[in-house]
Amino acid sequence: MERTDRRWLEKELNQPSLLRWPSSTASQDAPHMIRIASLAALCLLMTLPAAVAQDMPLSQVLVPGEHWQLVGSGYRFTEGPAVDRDGNVFFTDIPNNRIHRIDANTGKVTVFAEQTARTNGLMFGSDGRLYGCRSGDNQVVAYDSDANHTVIASDIACNDLVVASDLRLFVTDPAGRRVWTIDAKRNKRVVACGISPNGIILWPGEGTLVVTERNQPHLWTYRIEPDGSLSHREQYYQPLRLLPGQARPGSDGMTVDTNGRLYVTTSAGVQMFDPTGRMGGVISKPHRGSLANVVFGGPKRNIMYVTAGDRVFQRKTRVQGAVHFLKPPTTPR
Repeated sequence: MERTDRRWLEKELNQPSLLRWPSSTASQDAPHMIRIASLAALCLLMTLPAAVAQDMPLSQVLVPGEHWQLVGSGYRFTEGPAVDRDGNVFFTDIPNNRIHRIDANTGKVTVFAEQTARTNGLMFGSDGRLYGCRSGDNQVVAYDSDANHTVIASDIACNDLVVASDLRLFVTDPAGRRVWTIDAKRNKRVVACGISPNGIILWPGEGTLVVTERNQPHLWTYRIEPDGSLSHREQYYQPLRLLPGQARPGSDGMTVDTNGRLYVTTSAGVQMFDPTGRMGGVISKPHRGSLANVVFGGPKRNIMYVTAGDRVFQRKTRVQGAVHFLKPPTTPR
């Protein structure tokens, strides 16, 4: 293992790590390395904070007595929940070409934008704008506070996106079986291909990208290099839980909390993994239908919101969602 790799990983989680490493880092001197790795793992286990060295069960996330509550209904298909600096949550109703806003304090749902060209994935950037996948136009755009949009990139069959603190975007393109990156100067390029990407998210430290595939029992991770390229692809989070009689998890949108847990919407519910990639449990669905995406919102970002077919639900948690737009500005990459 390269010392630079270890420094990168500890920076990602702000603590030493027990994460698995890609096979490309393996040494040819296997017996010797196994002995070293075993000793290192033992030392790390003795020094790691309890939250990382031990299991992170759902009891650390869910609040006793708190259940799913209906936020709104009567939509056609909801997606793309995104939280702003004040905890307000925005979501799309794709077939109806609208973006809605949930007030963080009152819970009231209002229309933010109309004629949105089937905008799908959403996320706020550090510039205060709402970035979105305007799927009907094959454009990635940014909405200002008055719902006027500016085109960031065209000719991308975009589905979902994530925005880093330096305004670099990563965008999934399921039709093209690839992942794009768009830098702050609006230069675009393909950085991953050969998969059918769906949901996408960054780790809190922004050095690792996570991508879902609906039909695969794992989630992919990539290391983000300084120029925005991706490396060290790995089937990191696995296995995903399946409903009885189903062969595919239906993995879709994701979010992360400040402790590094990852939450992914699936046919079985909201599946939670700890920072080491271990399954922590499944939060049951609020209804029998599908789940498309998840985000933490509210004034303290401790309320979990899920888009669920023609409805949106919420429930209070013990954790706080991680966001990238609150970080100090960095030099655009």
